Amino acid sequence: MRAYLNMKKLLGLVVLIVLAPVWVRSLNPSLNDEVLGLIVFKADVQDPKGKLSSWNEDEDSPCGWAGLTCNPRSGKVTELNLEGFSLSGRIGKGLLQLQSLRKLSLAKNNLTGRISPSIARVDSLRVIDLSENNLSGSIPEDFFRQCGSLRVISLAKNKFSGKIPDSLSSCSSLAAINFSSNQFSGSFPAGISSLNGLRSLDLSDNLFEGVIPKGIEGLNNLRGINLQKNRFSGQVPDGIGSCLLLRTIDLSENSFSGSLPEAMQKLTLCTFLNLHRNSFSGEVPEWIGEMKSLETLDLSANNFSGQVPRSLGNLQSLKTLNFSANGFSGSLPDSMVQCTNLVALDFSHNLMTGGLPTWIFKSGTKEVSLSERKLGGASAPTNAVQNLQALDLSHNSFSGEIGYALGVLSSLRAVNLSRNSLVGPIPMTIGELKFLDNLDLSQNQLNGSIPLDIGGAISLGELRLEKNNLDGNIPASIENCTSLTTLILSQNRLTGQIPTEIAKLSNLQNVDLSFNNLTGGLPKQLVNIPNLLSFNISHNNLQGELPAGGFFNTISPSSVSGNPSLCGSAVNKSCPAVLPKPIVLNPNSSSDTTPGSLPSNLSHKRIILSISALIAIGAAAVIVVGVIAITVLNLRVRSATSRSAAALTLSAGEDFSRSPTTDNNSGKLVMFSGDPDFSTGAHALLNKDCELGRGGFGAVYRTVLRDGHPVAIKKLTVSSLVKSQEEFEREVKKLGKVRHHNLVALEGYYWTPSLQLLIYEFVSGGSLYKQLHEGSGGNFLSWNERFNIILGTAKSLAYLHQHNITHYNIKSSNVLIDSSGEPKVADFGLARLLPMLDRYVLSSKIQSALGYMAPEFACKTVKITEKCDVYGFGVLVLEVVTGKRPVEYMEDDVVVLCDMVRGALEEGRVEECADGRLQGKFPAEEAIPVMKLGLICTSQVPSNRPDMGEVVNILELIRCPSEDQEELG
Repeated sequence: MRAYLNMKKLLGLVVLIVLAPVWVRSLNPSLNDEVLGLIVFKADVQDPKGKLSSWNEDEDSPCGWAGLTCNPRSGKVTELNLEGFSLSGRIGKGLLQLQSLRKLSLAKNNLTGRISPSIARVDSLRVIDLSENNLSGSIPEDFFRQCGSLRVISLAKNKFSGKIPDSLSSCSSLAAINFSSNQFSGSFPAGISSLNGLRSLDLSDNLFEGVIPKGIEGLNNLRGINLQKNRFSGQVPDGIGSCLLLRTIDLSENSFSGSLPEAMQKLTLCTFLNLHRNSFSGEVPEWIGEMKSLETLDLSANNFSGQVPRSLGNLQSLKTLNFSANGFSGSLPDSMVQCTNLVALDFSHNLMTGGLPTWIFKSGTKEVSLSERKLGGASAPTNAVQNLQALDLSHNSFSGEIGYALGVLSSLRAVNLSRNSLVGPIPMTIGELKFLDNLDLSQNQLNGSIPLDIGGAISLGELRLEKNNLDGNIPASIENCTSLTTLILSQNRLTGQIPTEIAKLSNLQNVDLSFNNLTGGLPKQLVNIPNLLSFNISHNNLQGELPAGGFFNTISPSSVSGNPSLCGSAVNKSCPAVLPKPIVLNPNSSSDTTPGSLPSNLSHKRIILSISALIAIGAAAVIVVGVIAITVLNLRVRSATSRSAAALTLSAGEDFSRSPTTDNNSGKLVMFSGDPDFSTGAHALLNKDCELGRGGFGAVYRTVLRDGHPVAIKKLTVSSLVKSQEEFEREVKKLGKVRHHNLVALEGYYWTPSLQLLIYEFVSGGSLYKQLHEGSGGNFLSWNERFNIILGTAKSLAYLHQHNITHYNIKSSNVLIDSSGEPKVADFGLARLLPMLDRYVLSSKIQSALGYMAPEFACKTVKITEKCDVYGFGVLVLEVVTGKRPVEYMEDDVVVLCDMVRGALEEGRVEECADGRLQGKFPAEEAIPVMKLGLICTSQVPSNRPDMGEVVNILELIRCPSEDQEELG
């Protein structure tokens, strides 16, 4: 009945939309056409914020409605401006009723669908702005047929595709075209060349290709042209020099080549010229100085060569100059001292030589980058101006000391003098730079200590001083740099202890103090740094126990290596405990001998046993007894199993069609989804050829029911540990109700006191373990298949945890793959069949696969929760992405997968961990976050691991569908 009512409502809505004009006019026959058209338009959109609530069909005129402007004389609507109204839906034909409309703006909404050719046919329209929506499809060929009055059109930031119609040439009055940030393709629109009145053209961020036609010279009124981020190629036509009114030219990020057209020197009104990232070559001509209005000149990332033209000094309006990443040689011309308005200067990544021009620091320049050139000589002058905010002179050959006048540059925010040959101390005046955010003096020959005044740089976010000759202590005053996120002091000669004050820097993420001479212990307070991602203290002389908690529970062994006196799990060295004096046993002493003493003639034969030794001996004895007990137990189980299986085989001829059946000899069979005849599968229980595998709970066999339905039968081998029949059946029935497409369905069970069978659906594709580690030749899992397996497994565990079921045994051999490639998790919830979650059972039976076991299994005082599944899942994630087993035994080493990936992450080469069989055919933007998620799931502290529901959400966010996805697969 409810479905019928819903269908009825839906049909009513369709009738309302289709017959809206007739319906509205029947309610109010006096409605004028504009009210009618607007009400029909409103019916086609959704208005979640109620912006159109004032649009009421009972009104005689729409002139008081939100977003509308009317002509005061005629009362006709002349402007419809619904920009930013949060509307969704489609643009209907109701707007055709607004015959006096001059401006239509539906920008910054969420409108979808295609645009109708009829929109532009309103003769009075001057402005159409549909930018920043989700409109798609191609523009109809006749869209521009009747647009003689149109002056401005913007379709920017939508999802339009295809070619621009040639009918655009019909819009002879067009002054501004903005088709940017879409997916338009094809060549430069031919119709544009005939639009003599065009003042602004923006085709940026599309898929246009080919050359710019020579006909562009006809655009005599053009003020701005933006072709950025397309696929245009060839040379820029000389005709561009005929567009004498051009103010802005952006041809960046294309494939233009050749030299700059000489006719460009005529563009004396041009203030902005951006040719960044193309393939222009040759020398920059001297006539560039004729473009005297230039304020921004960007020729970066091209193939220009030769000398920097002296005529740049004529560009006295120049504010931003970027010649980086080219092949310029020689030195900067002194004539540039006349560029007194220069704010940003970048000549980095070139082949220039010589010293640092003094004029740079005499102008009002705020940003200077001259990195990776071949400049040399003394360091920066001491008479630098106070306006400078960013200085990058890295990767050059500067020598000498850093001037004390550096502190005079009170506006400095970033200083990079790395990779030079600077000597001497770090000037104490560094503490006077209150706005300094980034200081990089690494890879020089600086000596002396880190100045105590460093704490004065209170805005410091990144401090890099590695690979110098610095000595002395790390100053405690660094605690004042509360914004610090990166502290790299490695490969120096620093001594003393790591100051406790570092622990107060709550924003710290990356710390590297390796390869120094630091001593003492690590402050326990370091565990309180909440955002720490890496902390490298390797190759020092530190001692004592590593801090326990927070980041240090998962610290990589490589980050603490080379400190012989450090102890803790990360260095695989236990810390010495305070023990009582050793007990001295003398087997030859008499009863009156003083305890703990030996006769002098037997002192050389005394036996000393410490408490730990006694404990070890006791543990060994317990293990021996346990092995004997388990052996006896297995013999009993096998005997009982054989008898019960025989009984089941004998009873196969009896009536198993009724479910459940029970008998003192045959046991009880229950099928959850019907009454299939089970008798034909009984022989498989003792048939080795039908065995699929063995796990912690028992062997699994494949058999086929009489109706042809294949099933997998698990014969439990923990019978003596299984609960009573009543409790066993109650738990199995709960598991039988668990249904999820990524879980292996439990279809039934069989019970006798000495034999229990679980009947599962049969999954044909085998286990994930076999596909990862035993696959043949070119048959391996693609990235898409791996990601889907990870996501499906995560969803199944999240489902189990929602139903208060913990798996306890996550590993690749328990993840099966069906014929369509979907993962199905098996063996879930079997621990519920045991009378208690005894750690011996969990570790020796369930968690039989080394490497998946959460660390809390080793601690009797820690409660085992679903976070154990999260840990095992994290290991599984790394196994799937890398194709490596959780623990691999090499000739001279044992490689733990989690530690290997974590170390690679700290060294910035985590992408190398991906399975080599993928041969680079995987999206790094997915693989790297997935591996990081796996590491988070394997945190040593259970509370630091996410819930599986959160894991599913994260994976769905990581998934980045793209056109290349199929190829990567």
